[in-house]
Amino acid sequence: MTTKRTTILSIFGTRPEAIKMAPLVKALEAEPGVRSIVCVTGQHRSMLQQALDLFDIAPQYDLAVMSENQSLNGLAARLIGAIDNVIEEEKPCRILVHGDTTTATAGALAAFHRRVPVAHVEAGLRTGDMTRPWPEEMNRRVVDVMSDLMFVPTQRSEQNIARETLQGRSIITGNTVIDALLSVTKRIDSNATLRASLDARFPYLDDSKQLVLVTGHRRESFGQGLRDICAALGEIARRDDVQIVYPVHLNPNVQATVISALGASPNVFLIQPQNYMGFVRLLQRASIVLTDSGGVQEEAPALGKPVLVMRDVTERPEAVQAGTARLVGTDRHAIVCAVSLLLDDESARAAFALSVNPYGDGHASSRIVSALLDRPFEEFRPDLRVSEEQHRLMRAAVA
Repeated sequence: MTTKRTTILSIFGTRPEAIKMAPLVKALEAEPGVRSIVCVTGQHRSMLQQALDLFDIAPQYDLAVMSENQSLNGLAARLIGAIDNVIEEEKPCRILVHGDTTTATAGALAAFHRRVPVAHVEAGLRTGDMTRPWPEEMNRRVVDVMSDLMFVPTQRSEQNIARETLQGRSIITGNTVIDALLSVTKRIDSNATLRASLDARFPYLDDSKQLVLVTGHRRESFGQGLRDICAALGEIARRDDVQIVYPVHLNPNVQATVISALGASPNVFLIQPQNYMGFVRLLQRASIVLTDSGGVQEEAPALGKPVLVMRDVTERPEAVQAGTARLVGTDRHAIVCAVSLLLDDESARAAFALSVNPYGDGHASSRIVSALLDRPFEEFRPDLRVSEEQHRLMRAAVA
């Protein structure tokens, strides 16, 4: 006699999505009562494949809908049609989508039209400004409207959902990206040969200098914002005690600006985007992280790294509140001053490192699986109160 299994379809397209969904996909694969199906859209294919290989995930569906110079509307139309065909063939009991991408929005809409329940992983993030980040702020709001289960990473995300009086149920799980990060750092820390091979990728790094790790690719920063960021990095790089590593995003708008502005700058290493394990190793070695990435705002605090966020608003205010991150925008002067403070003042760096990571404890995926299968579990509720010692260090750094 064949036991009927629950069919769950996970849909994602980018490398960050794949990394964040990987621990959950693996957890679902380990469940005897679950038939886990993975559908990818193939955005930035080589980068996506790196993440899939790292976590040993073989998608059952690859939609291959990406095209050069595509518009968001054209992409969304192709995605909805292609995902609808997968739903028709597999008839899943539930669909999982992640975050705030066009893929997540199209997947949720295709499922909603088919009356298939949608669960949104990393739900509830908000900046309150529909233009920043664009179009992500709209995407995540729309997906939450269509979801009956919203797996929110933090209590603040849950509060965002409550204010909008959505019909779905919100559950605080922590973020699955912390699950992924901790599993990879464990591999690196426990394997000296692996660690040495990763370090061999960056022979130019000097351990006597502080490392500033940079990621920057948001659409709202294209143009003057990105030029100002590059000008700030060029100014910081004139210091003898610093080295800057910038894995440059594949987007042509980013590549052209960054290479033109920083290609000849001393102490600046513009490198190809790294696979996740390589990036995590850079994160481990970094003294300071400058980013406009949402995921990095969560990952760096988990490793005790100060994070300066090159955006004016963030959908992850918990990090700012907990003292693990600081908003600096794209203003050249603000970036230079904030980085210089952290380079020069050990107590300022220590204040960041003392903070509790508000984004997860490595068990988000198990909580999500329990919720999907109606098993008991405890939600993620960390103690985010700032310690007296952290207050003291913060006051000393500002004085």
